[in-house]
Amino acid sequence: MTQDHTNHQPQGGSCCGNKHETQPVSLSPQEKSQDKKFTDPVCGMQVSKNPEKTARFQGNAYYFCSTSCVSKFNAAPENYVKAKKVIGLSSVGNVNSDGMQSDAEGEHKDPVCGMRVNAQSQHQLVHAGQSYYFCCNSCLEKFRKDPAAWLDPARRPAPKAVVKDAIFTCPMHLEIEQVGPGTCPLCGMALEPKEASAEEDTSELDDMRRRFKFSLALSLPLLIMTMGDMLPGVSFHNLLGMTVFNWLQFILATPVVLWAGLPFFERALASFKIMHLNMFSLIGVGTATAYVFSLVALLLPGTLPAAFKMNGMAPLYFEAAAVIITLVLLGQVLELRARSQTNAAIKALLGLTPATAIRIAADGSETEIALDEVQLNDSLRIKPGAHIPVDGAVLDGHSNVDEAMLTGEPLPVSKQAGDKVSAGTINQQGSFSMRAERIGNDTLLASIINLVNQAGRSRAPIQKLADQVSGWFVPAVIAAAVLAFIAWAVWGPAPGMANGLMAAVSVLIIACPCALGLATPISVTVGIGRGARDGVLIKDAEALERLEKIDTLLIDKTGTLTEGKPTLQHFSVASGESETDLLALAMALEQRSEHPVAHAIVSYAEAQHTKPVAISNFTSITGKGVSATVDSKVVLLGNPALLQEHAIHISGFEQQVTDLQTLGHTVMLMAVNQKAIALLSVADKIKNNSGEAISQLQQQGMHIIVLTGDNAITARAVAKQLGLDDVRADLLPADKFRIVQELQAQGRVVAMAGDGINDAPALAQADVGIAMGSGTDVAMHSAHVVLVKGDLRGIVKARSLSQQAMKNIRQNLFFAFAYNFIGVPVAAGLLYPWFGILLSPMIASAAMSLSSVSVITNALRLRTAKL
Repeated sequence: MTQDHTNHQPQGGSCCGNKHETQPVSLSPQEKSQDKKFTDPVCGMQVSKNPEKTARFQGNAYYFCSTSCVSKFNAAPENYVKAKKVIGLSSVGNVNSDGMQSDAEGEHKDPVCGMRVNAQSQHQLVHAGQSYYFCCNSCLEKFRKDPAAWLDPARRPAPKAVVKDAIFTCPMHLEIEQVGPGTCPLCGMALEPKEASAEEDTSELDDMRRRFKFSLALSLPLLIMTMGDMLPGVSFHNLLGMTVFNWLQFILATPVVLWAGLPFFERALASFKIMHLNMFSLIGVGTATAYVFSLVALLLPGTLPAAFKMNGMAPLYFEAAAVIITLVLLGQVLELRARSQTNAAIKALLGLTPATAIRIAADGSETEIALDEVQLNDSLRIKPGAHIPVDGAVLDGHSNVDEAMLTGEPLPVSKQAGDKVSAGTINQQGSFSMRAERIGNDTLLASIINLVNQAGRSRAPIQKLADQVSGWFVPAVIAAAVLAFIAWAVWGPAPGMANGLMAAVSVLIIACPCALGLATPISVTVGIGRGARDGVLIKDAEALERLEKIDTLLIDKTGTLTEGKPTLQHFSVASGESETDLLALAMALEQRSEHPVAHAIVSYAEAQHTKPVAISNFTSITGKGVSATVDSKVVLLGNPALLQEHAIHISGFEQQVTDLQTLGHTVMLMAVNQKAIALLSVADKIKNNSGEAISQLQQQGMHIIVLTGDNAITARAVAKQLGLDDVRADLLPADKFRIVQELQAQGRVVAMAGDGINDAPALAQADVGIAMGSGTDVAMHSAHVVLVKGDLRGIVKARSLSQQAMKNIRQNLFFAFAYNFIGVPVAAGLLYPWFGILLSPMIASAAMSLSSVSVITNALRLRTAKL
């Protein structure tokens, strides 16, 4: 037993003696803060989480009791855990080695996971005289345990956390699917859960962040040490001595390359195996060449031809390999953080559904049950202030329900017997009972969650130019290196082999993607920082790129164009009446009212320091208004229909009523003893800066469409005041989502600006989602840009920043590729026959460094960009 095992006792066998299959570790946020025990997959011991005794296999983390177990696992992980096979690529109509089967054109649908399969599937089951077909044995066994739960959608539970056998897919290549997390074999990206999840697996992000911090800590001093000679009066190699200087480079770079960069080499090797080259192929070839050559030069300098040496010393490129690995790790951390925003939105949406519901039994007794125990046609009690658990209809009682998550409108909606209610909406003061009509995955809230999840997966991150050209650039560079070696060895002057080897190595080193890796992330980083100074938060490079291409802008009305809350907009009184006295009277009436606009009137009166008068005989008239008695006088306050019902003439206010209703205001009249004496109107006020922002965007040729869940009259009134004529009203979240898809199908590049939960699916689906900083957390998680101040003029600034940043990135890419396209032929010896120029690896390294300096200097100019 090794020293690492001293404090552990084996459970169920000798330590490290038996092979065990364990499930990958998946931690919830709560569990991460606890000392949870895990099973060592090699020896079976129960151990605590220890980053120093951790290994990863196919995207999963495993923990061990000792370093010896880690070594055994790393040597052959498939001996201890079950490898997960990729379903994609050649899976159509075929059975993969893990037994999974799929057929995109299959005539049957797996009732468990929904995958299409054909009649030749080896996973079949006859239930109640009917045959069912499955993609894998796991789905078949789930169905066998409880067929009714999978055949009746109403019995399926609400969305739950990701389980260990969940299907994961690549956001860039949707045809790639596998059981559990991992990386895409085509592009090397981390896979994401295919279905909505309440729990986010951050293991990939945590691992990349840990590797980045480690590599940065070693690469930074390495870079300072090797670049110090460029500064006057600084010479680390003279200070330390050449031997110590070289070995110190090796010590600092080796952990970065061999441990921190290990995932990239694995992805590069995988890309060469299937001959689908990507950015990781380029990184793998470049860094491996730089490191291996440096290692040979350090350990066996005598084996290198004299042509490789300068002043008797062979050049080392340890810092180039380490810095490239560090930069790529930074890019991975930023990308994984950006992609986690959709998961944050889904978790916020799932939080709208209560964990329990109150069921009313046949005898009238009430019992609190778990949400997944709710059955169709159950009677449920909804208490004041509670979230409604499922979709259904009101049985008895009356209340106002806040449906802002569906419509975006701030005014609660009155509900009584027969009216429909939806899961996730919030009951106000009243209590009522309801009948469950749609539960679990069939609720409207579940459909919103699925739309957000679908949009998040379908919007693949834009491949960097390095990815797009790697398919031909990598083989071209390797071919150039091989041809250079052959040409020099066969036709070159003596020593031909030495010169050929030098030319080949020079080609591979000068093509190392240091500047190419810097070109995009450094401009994005500087650009995002510049936007943040002006209150424009841009979450990822994709949004920064697409902003300049936007030609259609969809804008939610409530909370985006308007303030998002109803306020008293107009208060006029009949001649001879006291405005102060009537406001006090209106305040007294509305303080007792449950009407949605009552709060706006009371808030206005409180702001005027008004004191309510004493009233009696208060009565609420459903759907019309209220009445009361003041000093033996009968007072009415409500909509025009209420006064007309009491035969009260409103001729003195008739024109005002018409004009204000045309503007979308909710109009109320006050009457005392059968005489109309005051008019009050409540509306959601247009933001002061909305008009200016709309005008600027229209001048840029932007087509603007107003989307709202509000009624058409109010929507058109607001749009008309802003000079907009394309209005879509009475929309549900799925309608907004569909409109975005339709416009994208027409070839338009669409931005969506909104602030509410009902905007989340459209924000996620749009090419660029823009959320107001004053809006809901769900909207901000779903969007790609957040306007901190809620000022629409931020969209104009964001577009300007995008145009300047993309111009800067194109300039950087030009610098990066110019050095490669010029340097590679020179390094291969193309100029030697005419000018006698043969580029040494050391000069190649200097050229590579110069390209990086050019890129960095150019990107820093964005800090002073004028928006």
